[in-house]
Amino acid sequence: MDVIIRPMLTEKTMAQIEQENKLLFAVARKATKEQIKRVITKMYGEKVKTVNTHISRKGDKRAYIRFERKSAALDVATKLGVM
Repeated sequence: MDVIIRPMLTEKTMAQIEQENKLLFAVARKATKEQIKRVITKMYGEKVKTVNTHISRKGDKRAYIRFERKSAALDVATKLGVM
Protein backbone atom coordinates (compact mmCIF):
# COMPACT_ATOMS: atom_id res chain seq x y z
CA MET A 1 0.00 0.00 0.00
CA ASP A 2 1.34 3.43 -0.91
CA VAL A 3 0.84 5.68 2.09
CA ILE A 4 1.60 9.09 0.56
CA ILE A 5 -0.32 9.89 -2.62
CA ARG A 6 0.76 13.48 -3.33
CA PRO A 7 1.52 16.81 -1.66
CA MET A 8 -1.35 19.28 -1.74
CA LEU A 9 -0.73 22.97 -2.30
CA THR A 10 -3.19 25.81 -1.79
CA GLU A 11 -2.89 29.40 -0.60
CA LYS A 12 -3.74 28.23 2.91
CA THR A 13 -1.05 25.55 2.89
CA MET A 14 1.52 28.05 1.60
CA ALA A 15 0.84 30.17 4.68
CA GLN A 16 1.07 27.09 6.92
CA ILE A 17 4.46 26.18 5.48
CA GLU A 18 5.86 29.57 6.45
CA GLN A 19 3.97 30.28 9.68
CA GLU A 20 3.21 26.90 11.27
CA ASN A 21 5.94 24.64 9.81
CA LYS A 22 3.26 22.32 8.31
CA LEU A 23 2.75 20.51 5.01
CA LEU A 24 -0.42 18.91 3.64
CA PHE A 25 -0.43 15.54 1.88
CA ALA A 26 -3.13 13.39 0.33
CA VAL A 27 -2.72 9.95 1.89
CA ALA A 28 -4.19 6.48 1.51
CA ARG A 29 -7.55 6.09 3.22
CA LYS A 30 -6.33 3.15 5.32
CA ALA A 31 -3.05 4.78 6.38
CA THR A 32 -2.60 5.36 10.11
CA LYS A 33 -0.91 8.36 11.69
CA GLU A 34 2.07 6.21 12.72
CA GLN A 35 2.51 4.89 9.18
CA ILE A 36 2.33 8.42 7.76
CA LYS A 37 4.86 9.68 10.31
CA ARG A 38 7.27 6.81 9.57
CA VAL A 39 7.07 7.27 5.78
CA ILE A 40 7.54 11.07 5.89
CA THR A 41 10.55 10.71 8.20
CA LYS A 42 12.09 8.05 5.94
CA MET A 43 11.40 9.90 2.65
CA TYR A 44 12.56 13.37 3.66
CA GLY A 45 14.90 12.78 6.62
CA GLU A 46 13.04 15.23 8.88
CA LYS A 47 11.57 14.42 12.28
CA VAL A 48 7.79 14.77 12.44
CA LYS A 49 6.28 16.42 15.51
CA THR A 50 2.57 15.76 14.85
CA VAL A 51 0.27 14.26 12.26
CA ASN A 52 -3.35 15.40 12.02
CA THR A 53 -5.65 13.64 9.57
CA HIS A 54 -9.14 14.23 8.29
CA ILE A 55 -11.35 12.91 5.54
CA SER A 56 -12.66 15.51 3.11
CA ARG A 57 -16.21 15.71 1.81
CA LYS A 58 -15.01 14.04 -1.37
CA GLY A 59 -13.78 11.07 0.65
CA ASP A 60 -10.06 11.82 0.34
CA LYS A 61 -7.89 11.46 3.42
CA ARG A 62 -5.53 14.35 4.12
CA ALA A 63 -2.66 14.60 6.57
CA TYR A 64 -1.27 17.80 8.05
CA ILE A 65 2.37 17.15 8.96
CA ARG A 66 4.10 19.39 11.50
CA PHE A 67 7.87 19.11 11.66
CA GLU A 68 10.08 19.44 14.74
CA ARG A 69 12.89 21.48 13.20
CA LYS A 70 12.06 25.08 12.41
CA SER A 71 11.76 25.72 8.64
CA ALA A 72 11.80 21.97 7.87
CA ALA A 73 8.48 22.31 6.03
CA LEU A 74 10.01 24.93 3.76
CA ASP A 75 13.00 22.67 3.05
CA VAL A 76 10.78 19.68 2.26
CA ALA A 77 8.53 21.83 0.04
CA THR A 78 11.64 22.98 -1.84
CA LYS A 79 12.74 19.34 -2.31
CA LEU A 80 9.27 18.54 -3.67
CA GLY A 81 9.49 21.46 -6.08
CA VAL A 82 6.39 23.22 -4.80
CA MET A 83 8.25 26.29 -3.54
